[in-house]
Amino acid sequence: MHVSVEICLVPIGVGVSVSPYVATCQRVLRQAGLDPQMHAYGTNVEGDWDVVMNALKACHEAVHDEGAPRIFTTLKVGTRTDRPQTLADKIHSVQSRLASTPDA
Repeated sequence: MHVSVEICLVPIGVGVSVSPYVATCQRVLRQAGLDPQMHAYGTNVEGDWDVVMNALKACHEAVHDEGAPRIFTTLKVGTRTDRPQTLADKIHSVQSRLASTPDA
């Protein structure tokens, strides 16, 4: 099953900056063959359910291996069976509506 996921992985007990751990997770997601799309408060990723979830587990393992004693992760998970849809499709749909409707 195809899944679209927003991941926000927060290491706890590592100080104020979490960017080294975010970079680790980004590398893990890419190594899993995924195309992570990072934004200011998380990462969007899509692919086969098992590949995505196994990559998320690998992110946790890698971040723990780098010294994070705790990790708090939030997920938003979306699936659909009526038709294929990518993350880019979802964005394009809204952008096309914005382009066709003048600002009020």
